[in-house]
Parts: sequence; C-alpha cells; structure tokens
Amino acid sequence: MSSSSTSSPTDNSSHGSVALSSALNPSLNPVSGTSTSSQKPFSLSERLNFEIYRYSSYSPNYLPENVLVDCPNDQTSRWSAYTNSPPQFLTLKLRRPAIVKKIKFGKFEKSHVCNIKKFRVYGGLEDEHMVLLLEGGLKNDNVAEVFNLRCLTEDGSENLPILYLKIVPLLSWGPSFNFSIWYVELHGQDDPMYTSARMKNYNSLREVEIIKLCLKHFRQQGYLSAFGALQEQTNVQLEHPLISELHKCLVLQGDFEKAERFIVECIDEGLMDEYLHKQDYKHSWHMKHTESDLKPGNRGGHQLVVDAKRRLIYLYGGWDGYQDLSDLWVFNIEDDQWTLLCERSELSNGPTPRSCHKMVFDPISENVFMLGRYLDNSIRTSDYIKSDFYLYDTRAGNWMQICDDTSQVGGPQLVYDHQMCMDADKRTIYVFGGKILTPRSVNATGAIEPEYSGLFSYHIATNTWAQILVDCHHASASLTDVMSIKSRITHCMVFHNKHRKLYIYGGQRGKEDLDEFLSYDVDTQAISVLNKEHPHHGTTAGNEAKFEPSSGYTLRATIDCERDEIYIFSSLSKVKDRRDIQHIDASNSFWVYSLRSHKWSRIYYCRHSGQDANSINSMNILGASKGDGTIEPCPRYAHQLVYDDVTNTHYLFGGNPGICQQQQLRLDDFWLLCLEKPKREEILKHCRFLVRKLRYEEMTRQDPLKAMQYLRHHIADVIDHSDAEQLNNFHKLASLLFKNHDGNPERECTTPALGTDADDLETDSDVSAKIKEELADGPATENLSLESNESMISSGISETASSPSSSSCTKRARADCTPELKNKRAFLFNKLVQLMPPSMVQPERNLSDFVVM
Repeated sequence: MSSSSTSSPTDNSSHGSVALSSALNPSLNPVSGTSTSSQKPFSLSERLNFEIYRYSSYSPNYLPENVLVDCPNDQTSRWSAYTNSPPQFLTLKLRRPAIVKKIKFGKFEKSHVCNIKKFRVYGGLEDEHMVLLLEGGLKNDNVAEVFNLRCLTEDGSENLPILYLKIVPLLSWGPSFNFSIWYVELHGQDDPMYTSARMKNYNSLREVEIIKLCLKHFRQQGYLSAFGALQEQTNVQLEHPLISELHKCLVLQGDFEKAERFIVECIDEGLMDEYLHKQDYKHSWHMKHTESDLKPGNRGGHQLVVDAKRRLIYLYGGWDGYQDLSDLWVFNIEDDQWTLLCERSELSNGPTPRSCHKMVFDPISENVFMLGRYLDNSIRTSDYIKSDFYLYDTRAGNWMQICDDTSQVGGPQLVYDHQMCMDADKRTIYVFGGKILTPRSVNATGAIEPEYSGLFSYHIATNTWAQILVDCHHASASLTDVMSIKSRITHCMVFHNKHRKLYIYGGQRGKEDLDEFLSYDVDTQAISVLNKEHPHHGTTAGNEAKFEPSSGYTLRATIDCERDEIYIFSSLSKVKDRRDIQHIDASNSFWVYSLRSHKWSRIYYCRHSGQDANSINSMNILGASKGDGTIEPCPRYAHQLVYDDVTNTHYLFGGNPGICQQQQLRLDDFWLLCLEKPKREEILKHCRFLVRKLRYEEMTRQDPLKAMQYLRHHIADVIDHSDAEQLNNFHKLASLLFKNHDGNPERECTTPALGTDADDLETDSDVSAKIKEELADGPATENLSLESNESMISSGISETASSPSSSSCTKRARADCTPELKNKRAFLFNKLVQLMPPSMVQPERNLSDFVVM
C-alpha cells in the first residue's frame, strides 16, 4: 500500500465557498492572476495523508497508486479500472480517523473521455459500513475540481469521523470507456486533539441510538420487562413523555377517543408544523379575467415588475409578432383592472419600442428602471447601438432618460437577455449577463464570436456605475487585479435582501448549457456553487433526473426572502429553434429551492396535450388541460413571471407558444399561480381517518352493526367527498363487514345501507344485496385492513403470534386476539409519530433492519 505525501495548499474561502477563480474562471486566480496550483484552495482544514486500501481492478500501467501524485501532463499518471462494468471502486484509508471536509480531483491537461462524469463518495470508520458523503460529477476539462463532503451526522448534531473513504465511478464521459481518476486530495482535520472529543461524542451518539433501537424493538414485540429494565439501567428515554402517553392510550389500552384528543392537542401546539412545512406546495392556476375593457395585447419579450406595497403591476413593451411595442400599463391587483399609462412612451420622453429589455422596481423611490433591448441585425449601426437607461417615476407619472449610453459612464454595453436585480437597502441595481450587441460589419464573411456582458452595479443615489466581474473571455480577464465570471444568457437571477446575495441559476453560452447554481455575496464578493456544495442524492444523467430544473430552457425565477425560497418556472426551449407546442417535450414545470434545506422540489409537471392552432387563435387564449377539467398555461417562452410577496401569488403574462404554423402568434393571457402548504386541518383530518379506520376494523370483528353505524357517521365525517379516490376507498371499507374472520362461510350481515341519513333505512335483505352489488365492482379479495402484513413486517412489527388458528377462533376468542390487534395499533402509532418532530419520537429505523439471514 502506498500513502500520499505531496504537499497541498489550503483554501481561504469560508462556509465551503469555492474560490472565485476555481468556480467560474478556474484558470486564473482572482487576486494574483496565477495558476490555482499556487493558491491555497482550502480553509480551516489541512491536507490529509492516506493510502490505497482496496480497489476493484486496474489496467496495466494505470495503478491505483497513481492518484497520489498530481501529474496533469502525464497521460499515464492515473488509476484506470480494467472495465467499466460496475461495481468499480477505489477505497482510501486515512492515517487515523478524521473529519474530512473536502475532496479534490485533479485532471489531465486537456479533456479526456475517461474522466468520470458521475460518481459517489462513501465514508465510514469501517470498510464494510459506509454512508454516502457525496454524489456529483466532473466536468470534462483540465480544471481541478473541489467538492464539499458531508461531515455531519444525519441530524447534524455531531461531526462524522471517517477512516475509510470509497470513490465509486458511475459513468465516464465516453460511455464505452473505462473510468479514470488522475489525482485525489482529501482535506479536513485528523489531529487527535481535535478528533478525540468528536470521536467520543460520535460513539456516545451511536450508543444512545443502539439503545433506542433496542427499546423500540422490545416495546413493539411486547417484551415490556426487558424494555423497563433496559430503560432503567441506561437512563435513556425512547421518546418524549407525551409520545409515550400516546403509545399507552392507543396501543396498550386501545382508547381511540383519547388518542384523537391527544392528536388534536399536538396539532394545536404546533408539533406537526415542521412536518407540514416539509411537504410540497399544492399549486392552482387561475386564468385572470379582468374587469378592464382595455388591456395589454398579445406580446412576448415584455417586462413586468411589482409594487407590492401599492398593489400594482407594471408592464412595458415587448414584441407582438410584427413590431416592438412601447406601451406602459399598470394593473391594480385590488381593483382587478388594467390602465394604459403611455401608449407610445417615446412621445413622452420615454424609451423607444423594444423587447428583451429588463426592468426593476425601487420600493424606496417608487421608480421603475429599464435597461437593454434587442435590435435586429439590419439596424445594428453605431448610431442605434447605445445602451440607453431610463426611469419611470410612478408618483409623478413621467419618464426620464438617466443616460443615453451606459457604456460611456462605466456601465454595460447594449445587451439583451440579461438579468437585473434591485438591492433596495443599498439603493443598488445589479446587472448580469446578456449578449452584447455590436455594430454589424458589412464586409464580415464569417460568423462573429458573440460577446457576453459581465456583472455591473448601479448606485442610484450617486448615479454611478461599476463593473464588478468581467466575462471570462474579456481581454482584461487575464489581468492580475481583475475578477472574472462565465457570463451567459437565458439564465435567471434573484436577490436575497437578508442574505445579501445574488442567486444565479442555469443559462446558455453558445451551444453549452450551464447547470451551475451560483450565489454571489455582494458585500464580500464570495462566490459559491450551490449544486456542488449541496449535491443531490440519487442523481442520474440529465438534470430532470437530478431533480432540478433543466438548463437551456426558458427559466423565470422569483424569490421569497421571508420563506428563504427561490421559485423557478421552466417552459419551452427558446434557443433550440421554435418548438411546436404539440412536440412531445412541450411541457411546463414549477420548482422550489429551499435555501434552508438546500433541496429542490418539483411542485408540478404538465405536458401539453396539443391543441388546434386555429381554435387557439380564435379563442385568443392558450391553456393546457390536465384532463380533470382544470386549465393551466400552455408551454411558452418570452413570457414574464413576477411574484407578489404580500399574498404569495405569482402572475404570468403572455409569451410565445412556439407554434411553427403561426410564428407570429403571441399570447395575452394573464394567469395567477397560488401555492399552498397543507394546513393543520388537513393533517388533523388525515390522522382522524387513520385512527377511526383502525377502530372500525376492530369493530367489524365484534359488532358488525355497530361498525356499520360508525362507518356512516364517524369515518364519513373525515372523508373529502369531493375527492373521488377518498370516496372510493371509503365505500370499499364496507367489505370488511363480510370478511371471514372466524373461518366459517360468509355470514349474512343485517346492517343499514351506506347512506347519509340514519333514518333512511332499508330491509335487511335489500341492504345485503345492495352492499354486495357495490362491492362486485372491485376485487372481492382485496386486503382492506389498515396495512398488509408485509407492511407491518417492514416496520419491524412481528407477526409470530398475530392470529390464532381458525378452528379455535370463535367470537369470544376473537376478542382475545390481542397480539394481532396490538401489532396493527403499533403500526398506526409508528405512522402517527412520523408526523412529529424527530427529536421527540422513537428512531425511524428498526433493529430488524440490521439482521440479514
């Protein structure tokens, strides 16, 4: 075995932030302009020594020990697996247990088909028992990449020490090529003075978890003496006393009414709020039919901004399919009405007709600021290509040109498809990205390489521009004191006024789709790559499979700074030619990114079923039916989406539906998108249904007539009768009345029919026939108990003594079948406590999970 011994620098970035140069323009150092190999890439951690412990295979001359030496100009200095058939792996053993924070992958001096496109990293104190630390992928270039590793336990309470680290390649850039790793560095802390206390805390945490697993197992299996003895000797409590009280009344005593009252108290005290907050939003689209006779016409490439305080939405310009527009509108949210402020703004000292511009609203001055536009190639002359900058004073109702060309005063050149954000606290506007429009050359014979704009700031109070970051291909990017960034178009950008950060997602540069999720701290100038620092587990090839929005599509983003959530609406591709709306990939999706949990959630995905273009045009609206009667916006690009943070509502207007047969068609539909989390009332009704369903199941064994009344009057109260699925399941519950519990032929049951009024009774024979007829529509043998035996086994609940033999199971004996009933009650208890805070309840895992026979 060989150990690594090469020296390595440390990083000065904080909170896992990747250095500006290595993240965005890795060939340059933002401070010194030197190669990153001479810059210390890590902070608060040291390079860790390790050796090659195990490996799956290797090709001749491509030994595992090669990853210990960084030789980017030597093509043989790498570990290469003998085959790309899984599993292939490389296991490293550290000198001693350590808290490993980062892993660095070196590369060959140019792109290589054997570079690993997807990989996983596992770690643990034992070679055979490791947990997932990272799932990510390398870019196919020559730039070393650094990744943050998970270094905390699942609950985040303690550091996670490891001795072994296992790298598992999943996919190479050349699909038929073997996996290669050129160089690996690990950074963290292994000083015993630092790790000994953490090892002690970690082992103590493991010991407590083991005891809790035993306590859970003993209680579920009815070993109450062992349960009490272990709890008394260790002084470890399985759960909060309140949860133990719920177990006592529900599982041991079968007091369902008391259990319901307990659940009500828990919900009222907010104990299930954490669970509700983690649930995905439920969405609802509403077509906005305004009271105005006059309203904005069809358009795309327009802009919307919101004045949340005064409940107003401003709309300017766009392209109607034939010409650019210069009209300015305002929509009053409270009055539900559009008002035309300027039909032709250029006649009122305002901007000329335009599209692909950007606007922001300043809540302090209540002014609207506008920058940029698209120009057709035929009019791209020096006279026209000027980056004019305007404001609209909403209080005075007039336009003012701030500057006729921002490029002459330190600002950006004329750009389009850029992004703008407002920092109201510092009275600063940030402008990032976009393509720079340059005068056309009459003598040009070939395609001109497009230029992209960097990051600029405009300070409103002093009327001054400053360039913060230049594009990585800009001529000045090589200077030692110039910081650079990879600029782009079709990206989205929002500003968090409390975090003081810009968040940038996706975009395109030429034919390259950029899937980076960046944050830029406007005060410290620190840049982080969020989807590298907080990778998504369970990812596969493709962004949709990675469960994040697809880059390269028309993305619109908004932010809620109180909720710490970023919203992204993804629709048609704008760059990959005009796409017919009936194309198989024509779809909308809406995503939420939590800045607290660093996780994406796809709220909905709607594939368009296709509509006749002529009927669409005549209706002057364009909606996509989901099949259940509800209408949602059709896929589109060049639309606009804004967010009203007062009512937590999104507004969508217009766009280009991308219909090939009608390339001039633009939309004027106006939509509201409402997002709601499940409420306390919903979780209460759900819990009541679970409790009452089990109580009903037990009743069917004892008193079918009483059970039928309970089904009609108590379970029916907690069913949403407008939900077809819930209603169908409710009707099927009646089949339990005919279930053969005692091994005898099916008994006739004289019960009232399923109805809404108890007084509306039918004869016994009519009732039995009617219920049987209803059940004939579904499978007669369907298992409608609370959960199947298989489900209970997977929950760690044994069935060893769950039911006596049928020959001895009389009605009296059925009343004594406590093991089976307690197992079902325990299963319900396990489901209910999953809704409570994890710190209050028993472990989610089971002792039986670790026993493999």
